[in-house]
Amino acid sequence: MLFHTFHSQTEREKCGGSAFLELQFCKLPARSNLEALVAVEGIDPWQNDSLYIHDARLFDREYNSVFDCGVYNNLKVGTVDLWGINYYPPFSIDILIQKTDAEKPLEYETLRTWLRKAKAYNGFYILGM
Repeated sequence: MLFHTFHSQTEREKCGGSAFLELQFCKLPARSNLEALVAVEGIDPWQNDSLYIHDARLFDREYNSVFDCGVYNNLKVGTVDLWGINYYPPFSIDILIQKTDAEKPLEYETLRTWLRKAKAYNGFYILGM
């Protein structure tokens, strides 16, 4: 199983502690500037509504070509930084869903369902380990 959800921090800690990538909804206001959106101070990790990935290598192999438009903390854009902040603005969500549907990587249905929920927020993050 590539993607995991947890109902509590205790449950997550029992399953591997902090050794996860985290797909997290961006709950900052839409009017936030890009620098604030990718700032470490604006992110509150380990949310219960996040989607977690324990196997970063498998995720990278399956999804590297899908998630090729993340904004890093240094404001550059590229594929997923497995050790840093990757921000995906709201306009990218439909594009990412289309890419997952076309490429059909491992467990893409789970990811697609989560991405649809991300439309209610100011995009989302992939937070590295």
